[in-house]
Amino acid sequence: MSGFDLILFDCDGVLVDSEIIAAKVESKLLTEAGYPISTEEMGERFSGMTWKNILLSIEKEIDIPLSASLIDKSEALLDQRLAREVKAIEGVAFALARLKGPRCICSNSSSARLDMMLSKVGLKEHFAPHIYSAKDLGADRVKPKPDIFLHGAAQFGVASSRCVVIEDSVHGVHAARAAGMRVIGFTGASHTYPSHADRLTDAGAETVIARMVDLPAVIAAMENWVGAI
Repeated sequence: MSGFDLILFDCDGVLVDSEIIAAKVESKLLTEAGYPISTEEMGERFSGMTWKNILLSIEKEIDIPLSASLIDKSEALLDQRLAREVKAIEGVAFALARLKGPRCICSNSSSARLDMMLSKVGLKEHFAPHIYSAKDLGADRVKPKPDIFLHGAAQFGVASSRCVVIEDSVHGVHAARAAGMRVIGFTGASHTYPSHADRLTDAGAETVIARMVDLPAVIAAMENWVGAI
């Protein structure tokens, strides 16, 4: 047993290697709209944010409204590419087979997209029915707000202090910490960047791993760590 009452997984960039696909689609659309940005910069600056919040952030930066049509255009293009290209993070099946006890997914992605991705890569059965989308709670309740993690814990009747979260983004770590949960950062997806681990640590992750196969041992070791909540 892990010593935790619940393990909460982000999905994009933790279970499925989807963040790099999103960064490619979104960087192309933004560049075409007059805001040149590379795939790498998309991953570093906006990983873990919804597309809508990315657009709002950029609009504030450049003080120029971006076309509302970009929201629908990105969603359609991204769903098409994810359906063709998304793969599971290497080592996830190994880790899940060795982790015991309750688990769930808490993601900013829509329920429909989560169902599609997890079904495609064969991971849905490891979590269903405990797959939760922050968008189902409300458009204003996505990460970095803690709502989705608190929702996940509430479904199991578990105290936040007895939860551990696996996150690949600074925004996700902030959300988990705001929920009063301990956090393991993950940098093993294709969108990782040189300062990734440092930024996750600075955001509040207790430790950071780059290989999902290391997760069971790290969680077991955390039984003896005092989490700074």
